[in-house]
Amino acid sequence: MASQSVSLLFGVHAHQPIGNFTEVLVDAHLRCYQPFLHVLSRFPEFKFALHFSGWLLDFLFEHYPDDMALLREMVERGQVELFSAGETEPVLAVIPNRDRIGQIETFSKKLEKKLGQYPQGAWLTERVWESTVVPALVDCGIRYAIVDDYHFICAGKTKDELIGYFTTEEDARTLDLFPISEILRYRLPFSPAHEAVAYIESLAESSANNRQAAAIYFDDIEKFGIWPETYQWVYERGWLEQFIQGVLASSKIIPRHYRDYHASEKTRGVIYLPTTSYIEMNEWTLPAEPANAYASLVQQAKSAGWYEHSKSFLRGGIWKNFFSRYPESNWMHKRMLTLSARFAALPVNQRTDEMRQKLYASQANDAYWHGLFGGLYLPHLRRAIYSNIVELEALLDSCVSRPTFFIEDTDLDGVDEAYLHNKNLQAVVKLDGSASVCELDAYHLRHNFGDTLRRQTEHYHCRVHQGAHNFPKHNDAGIASAHDRIDLKQQIVSSDLTVDNRAQSVFIDEFNGMPIIYQLESHDSSSVRFLSTVDQGSIVKELKLSENNLSVAYSLSGELTGSIACEINLAMPSCDGVGGRYIKNGVEVLGGFGQNFDLDELTNITLDDIVLQGALILRISEPVKLQANPHFSVSQSEGGVEKIMQAVKLKLIWPVSIKKLKIVLEVDDKSK
Repeated sequence: MASQSVSLLFGVHAHQPIGNFTEVLVDAHLRCYQPFLHVLSRFPEFKFALHFSGWLLDFLFEHYPDDMALLREMVERGQVELFSAGETEPVLAVIPNRDRIGQIETFSKKLEKKLGQYPQGAWLTERVWESTVVPALVDCGIRYAIVDDYHFICAGKTKDELIGYFTTEEDARTLDLFPISEILRYRLPFSPAHEAVAYIESLAESSANNRQAAAIYFDDIEKFGIWPETYQWVYERGWLEQFIQGVLASSKIIPRHYRDYHASEKTRGVIYLPTTSYIEMNEWTLPAEPANAYASLVQQAKSAGWYEHSKSFLRGGIWKNFFSRYPESNWMHKRMLTLSARFAALPVNQRTDEMRQKLYASQANDAYWHGLFGGLYLPHLRRAIYSNIVELEALLDSCVSRPTFFIEDTDLDGVDEAYLHNKNLQAVVKLDGSASVCELDAYHLRHNFGDTLRRQTEHYHCRVHQGAHNFPKHNDAGIASAHDRIDLKQQIVSSDLTVDNRAQSVFIDEFNGMPIIYQLESHDSSSVRFLSTVDQGSIVKELKLSENNLSVAYSLSGELTGSIACEINLAMPSCDGVGGRYIKNGVEVLGGFGQNFDLDELTNITLDDIVLQGALILRISEPVKLQANPHFSVSQSEGGVEKIMQAVKLKLIWPVSIKKLKIVLEVDDKSK
């Protein structure tokens, strides 16, 4: 009877970012996805829900067909309910509605083809909720979605009410919403199995009047093996098997599918949720100072004992704040939106599956934000986004050509950008007075050399120098969640946390240590010319695109004394790995990108990169001094705080006695 039992709706979400390293995916499968499936396969009566993101699912089918055959068997025997989402795991709220529909339909059809089930439920990436996503979900056949109970609490509900699903509507479409239990999110798998089972059993008391309560859980599967200490805890010490056995042995818990509960139980009423995500995300979206103030306020509330009753009134920011926080994220996002509009404007018969795939891949969420996970700070994730952006742009250009020069404010920051492009290269020049290049694309290499990242103060930096915490090891009291850690993966000193006061662009100029401010003077189809008046003279700077070359020419006149410096920040895929090296004058190997160099009388240096399968050749018309340094940032991940190389920083310095100087960046595509 309803008064004696509770439905356990247990679901897990598996995802790896597009562009992640193969060895990371292999490790994730061996330590998490594979053992998880193998353990649960031994208990067919334990019903659960599962969402694999599309790119990860493809990888697993290619590399682990036996495990995927096991998953299909579990689906066919009725143990597993599959959940849909966007194909590439986008945040649906930040992509156009046409792409939301395309992404969801693509993935739902993939699930039906590969695993034999068309889903009724949807996982929302990072549980980011905006009511604008409802029409797309419903139009794709989705009947219910899952979000955090926090979303419901922010709408005025109490936790005691959140034991079933509710109904919302938008634009004449209705969608049912399940509230994920925060308590279960923090208990599974971190508290002892018997305690987790006992808590679920306690919810049976909420069933009444022939309405069965639900214990609702849906969270990252990576907590079951990949997060620190969890593999030993979950598998070697048997937490997962103990939990399943405890659930199945309970007379009060009934493992059910979301679809079965949804079909047999009625809605708990209408609900309208505010725009929000989970609690931790709302803190991460804030800049460092507000985030620290928010965290302090939350801690005060917890210490005073009123947090749980009032946390809905202590909200942080919303997911879209990441575009305001990080100009680099905003730039990627607006570039993606521009290409989405170009793709949609093509005649239907010119839109190809390849174009659509590149567009959807450029919408994958991971590289657009940063919180507990590396995200935006990880160069290989941003590189995957830009690879797809650059490839898609080349495909679109082959259908409908663009002007070789045009000006627009792409990122909506109130500052225009000048675009120069040909079939090989594209240079986007920021018209903010710096006359620097914020994006430098090599179409054949599918790479943006301007994909760098400035250093910002992050909310967790204030805790870095406190040192690593000591956490409890495996015992009956459970283990610590990654949310509670601040492990230091390497030594970090104050200088590593230096904040950059400007973007790390290509061709940033200084005169005697002070930034040079330029005015746009003229342009033609392949070049743009700037003028700056300094002291008793002037500097003309002209950027020109030609075939595989981007050149910048400086002309000095008047009574000038001192020196000019040009900083060139370049995103090289090998970063400080073994595949990147400096070569002087085409023959002398100087060392890797992670090393520091000071060279005099330089006229030629090559940045050779195995991962890129290409190189950049830097030629200078007159001998100059070169300072080469790696550019690092400090960021956190679930594994701890670490330094990450973001760019190669080259600084060229020459005296003003050299009145004319030309710097040429030549892209050498070795794949041809």
